[in-house]
Amino acid sequence: MTYELVIFDCDGVLVDSEPIANRVLRDALAREGLKMTLAEVVSEFVGLSMTSVVKRAEELLGRPLPADFLDRVQAETFEVFHRELTAVEGIHDVVAHLKEQGIKSCVASSGDFAKMEVTLGLTGLKDDFDGRIFSSSQVSRGKPWPDLYLFAANQMGVDPALCLVVEDSLPGVRGAVTAGMDVLAYSVRGECDDLLKAGGVVIHRMTDVLDHLD
Repeated sequence: MTYELVIFDCDGVLVDSEPIANRVLRDALAREGLKMTLAEVVSEFVGLSMTSVVKRAEELLGRPLPADFLDRVQAETFEVFHRELTAVEGIHDVVAHLKEQGIKSCVASSGDFAKMEVTLGLTGLKDDFDGRIFSSSQVSRGKPWPDLYLFAANQMGVDPALCLVVEDSLPGVRGAVTAGMDVLAYSVRGECDDLLKAGGVVIHRMTDVLDHLD
């Protein structure tokens, strides 16, 4: 299959932000009385927009979270990002190869633009995707709906059938499959069976993306 566009999720695919963000979220929720293990946080929230995260957390908690909850979580997360955040191993090589081969690439993330400005900037990836970064804030329905992927493909002028998506979450894989796109599921959390059932082709190293490009 010859792909014209590779669409990357951001958190957990381009930047190794998930362990940090999940840890901060777990601690913030615990302070509000919702005690969850890190595995439970990953299972419930990874791949969702923060709006969806808050909605689900409030359902589990049984009451609204404070109005400034997201602002506080984001501020704490960014603080830790500046100390600990790195790019996903191998992603710079993948991005460089796409550029050399003339294959289009872009980002389609549940994260907002402010977050991606920080994470992509800190890891040296921002310039690689300048002008080709899309957020769920631009569509009416985020992952697991296909809207964001279809929006990204449309903005890049590529038929969805000629797109390859690189994702690491179940909502992301499901949305991309629904969009009619092939999906590589980058698995580092032991969800291989679930990712396969959702329609993803599981990879364990980011450089494995190169094996799926003609």
